[in-house]
Amino acid sequence: MNATNWFRGRRMNVAALSPDRYAKLILSTTRIPFLQVLKTSVAAVVAWFVCVWLLTGLTPLFAVIAAILVVQPSVTQSFGKALERVVGVIIGVIVAYFVGLVFGQGSSWVIPLAVVLALLLGWVLRLGVTSAAQIPISAMLVLALGTTTPGYALDRIIETIIGAVIGVAVNLLIVPPVALQPVHEAVAGLGNEVSNILDSMAQVLSAPTLPKDRTELLVEARLLTPMRAKAAAALANGEESLKYNPRRSVHRDLLERDGQLLAMLTILVTRVTGMARGVYDLYDDDLLDEPIVGEIVSELRRAAHDLRLVIQNAELPGTEPDTVTDEMPALTAPLDIGVPRSEHWVLLGFLLEDLRRIHEELVAATEESASV
Repeated sequence: MNATNWFRGRRMNVAALSPDRYAKLILSTTRIPFLQVLKTSVAAVVAWFVCVWLLTGLTPLFAVIAAILVVQPSVTQSFGKALERVVGVIIGVIVAYFVGLVFGQGSSWVIPLAVVLALLLGWVLRLGVTSAAQIPISAMLVLALGTTTPGYALDRIIETIIGAVIGVAVNLLIVPPVALQPVHEAVAGLGNEVSNILDSMAQVLSAPTLPKDRTELLVEARLLTPMRAKAAAALANGEESLKYNPRRSVHRDLLERDGQLLAMLTILVTRVTGMARGVYDLYDDDLLDEPIVGEIVSELRRAAHDLRLVIQNAELPGTEPDTVTDEMPALTAPLDIGVPRSEHWVLLGFLLEDLRRIHEELVAATEESASV
């Protein structure tokens, strides 16, 4: 190996050991809300002093741990974490009791045995990650400290329950988070993107295009599917954030509107993706000579306009829908269809049928918006 290769290899090794590379493994691209940090701090402090007051002589470490872990982004998640942790502690204490009863607590191998049995029990019971991890931890601590601390097992259960209850109460009482803004943004973004693709399809059918233009249209249409999945996930998170939330009545109507728009957009995504695929597969330059193509182009642009109008009229908070200058629906009555040439009738019939169904969805959405 010559000197140049040796130095190049050294530079590569240094780059591989760069702190920035390992920092990405532990650092997140986003911060948790500061409000959650505040609520977690309040829960931990309150759990500490409540347990010090109720359980004399006990250092309430596990009450604080429970309170910290239970404060979650939503009240529903807090209930779940509280239940998982309490169940894990109770089962772990029971495992420790029976292991100590059968094998005694004087041998050093008893604790590893209890840990293995606790892990196996969590697997057999199909418990969640939190409960399954809590069982061996509780069993180990009870066996390690229970021999020298009378009543340690019972105190551990009591303080864990206190910490979990306080964590849920704090998360419930101090401005419970409502995850609605991501839903509004995802739904509005999906609607605007469907509108843009309808316009792009109209552009492809209105003048001769290159294969790369049709490929770009198909790729953009296929990207609608992950966008729809992201919007559906945001909607699910929003619905979860409203469960057991004192402010749910204020926001329920907005979330229902998001759900209705997403249901309509889901149908449009399927239609638009299929239309883009049809144009990509069956397009030829002679297609533009068909008289009906000009009407299809007009209908595509009108559909794009009306979809933007539906999103704009929904007035989703915190979103910026594409601006619509004409505030009246533009879709026309069903077209008077001429008979196309034999080589084009499949594609044109396919486009017309999907446009008809898109028309029905947009008319229904427009009427529903007007009735609200």
